[in-house]
Amino acid sequence: MQLSKAEEQLMEFIWKEEKTFLKNIIDHYPEPKPAATTIATLLKRMQKKGFVGYTLMGNSRQYYPLVKKTDYFSKHVNGIIKTYFNNSALQFASFFTKATNLTTAQLESLKKIVNQEIKNKKK
Repeated sequence: MQLSKAEEQLMEFIWKEEKTFLKNIIDHYPEPKPAATTIATLLKRMQKKGFVGYTLMGNSRQYYPLVKKTDYFSKHVNGIIKTYFNNSALQFASFFTKATNLTTAQLESLKKIVNQEIKNKKK
C-alpha cells in the first residue's frame, strides 16, 4: 500500500521522531499550521493502511511507525523499476547514473558501494 504525498510528509516526521504526539506533529509544520483535525484524519488513514500505531498515554496518543522507512522506500523503488524499467534494475541504474548528473566523485563512491556489494554476494 502506498502513502499520499501528505501522508508521506507526515510519515517522514514520525520516522525521524520514532514516537511522537499530535501536538509535536502540528508544531513541526511551518505556518500556517494545519488543523489538528486534518492531522488526526491523516493519522487515522495511515493507521488503517498499517503504517502507524499508537499507545494511549492518559488522554493522548503517542504515535509510532509500524513500517520501517527503508522497507517502504525499497518497495516503492522496486515498484518504479517494475513499472518504468521492465523490471530491470540494470536499466534503472543506467538511467539513474545518467539522468542525475552525478559528479565523478559521486560516481566513484557509487562504484565503491557496488564493488562492496559484489564482494558480499560472493561470500
